[in-house]
Amino acid sequence: MRHYRDENTQIAYTKLGPETGPLVVWAHGWGQDHTAFLPLAQSLENSGQHIMLDFPGFGQSPVPPDAWGTEQYADAMANFIRQGAAGPVIWVGHSFGCRVGIRMAAKYPDLIAGLFLIAAAGIPRKRPIHKKIYLKLRIAAFKLAKKLIPYGLSEEKLYKMFGSSDYRNAGPLRQIFVKTVNENQSSIATRIKKPVTLAYGTEDTETPLEIGQRFHKLIKGSEMLRFEGLDHYTILTNGRHQVAPYLKRFIKTNGHV
Repeated sequence: MRHYRDENTQIAYTKLGPETGPLVVWAHGWGQDHTAFLPLAQSLENSGQHIMLDFPGFGQSPVPPDAWGTEQYADAMANFIRQGAAGPVIWVGHSFGCRVGIRMAAKYPDLIAGLFLIAAAGIPRKRPIHKKIYLKLRIAAFKLAKKLIPYGLSEEKLYKMFGSSDYRNAGPLRQIFVKTVNENQSSIATRIKKPVTLAYGTEDTETPLEIGQRFHKLIKGSEMLRFEGLDHYTILTNGRHQVAPYLKRFIKTNGHV
């Protein structure tokens, strides 16, 4: 692994592929690191210069100095790209990595040649009324239970009772997790003027297909791909051979040498 440093950020990364060709940045999902993308990236190794990174707080990159949202992650990545790239990049994101990519394309369009977004998160899920009521009741119960912490209720027990698995496992990134999952990127997505391909598995329960369909409507000119039988993670592993031809075409069409 190589290491990029500036006054606020440290980013661990590695490179694949030749020293020439389109520049491709691979941005992993929440709770993962660059290795989540390796099976797919290695199958496309000869299609360009590939930068496999660990976001700050994940893998070998230290936790950010503050409770970052996606905008701060985008700022850090903009500095990283400016220091190490010779031109705009193809941004390949998965889930959380798509949140950052969407920010990048809206705020730093000069650094992005195109976005290939796999299982993109960033829009609140549509839920039936009974689930909305259930969630509101759980939030109210959580806030009430928090008041009992000074009287002996374990904070970790509270997280186990009410938090999602990502929330429970976030550790020092818990504030960042809360901040990012509460962001609604609908209006940001409408500002994207770069080529965008959205890829979703039909069995994804983390970022369901309906989220991709809504992003597709928000991002003018975007392409929507659906992969039957794949979920949030198998789209990167068992299903990578289905995704790879589309991504190879996207890199060839939109990559800048």
